[in-house]
Amino acid sequence: MLIVTSNEIPGHRIDAVFGEVMGLTVRSRDIGSQMLAGFRSLGGGELPEMTRALYESRQEVMARMVNEAQQRGANAIVAMRFDTSEMGTNWTEVCAYGTAVYVLPLGEGEPGATGQSVYLTKTASQQPAQGQPQQPDQPTHPSPQAPPHQF
Repeated sequence: MLIVTSNEIPGHRIDAVFGEVMGLTVRSRDIGSQMLAGFRSLGGGELPEMTRALYESRQEVMARMVNEAQQRGANAIVAMRFDTSEMGTNWTEVCAYGTAVYVLPLGEGEPGATGQSVYLTKTASQQPAQGQPQQPDQPTHPSPQAPPHQF
């Protein structure tokens, strides 16, 4: 799944928009880690326990967001953002959100095509899509009954 923070993907055309998707978690802080981090904060510098907890939370919400997008038939997420907030004294909410879309790479000669998109269209045209030959200049479009193709 291609995930970008921009509203568009260079070398790709957004062919379908499936709407906002998100992943969310609320974590309580381990009192032991919180006390250890409190002592470490006296000397300054990074708090590895808190860094690890935030990193794991972000990975979890990203996976949830991707899962939701895939269930809708998307192969990319644009305008992806993270949001965090404190809930009470010991809870932290972490959210990842964006817009689920289906993108098609632009082929050679198409305005806006990039080296990557040309490569993707050539690679896709050389491989049959779901047991059927795919025409080079006409990438297969997802239908509600069939899962989307991965480029």
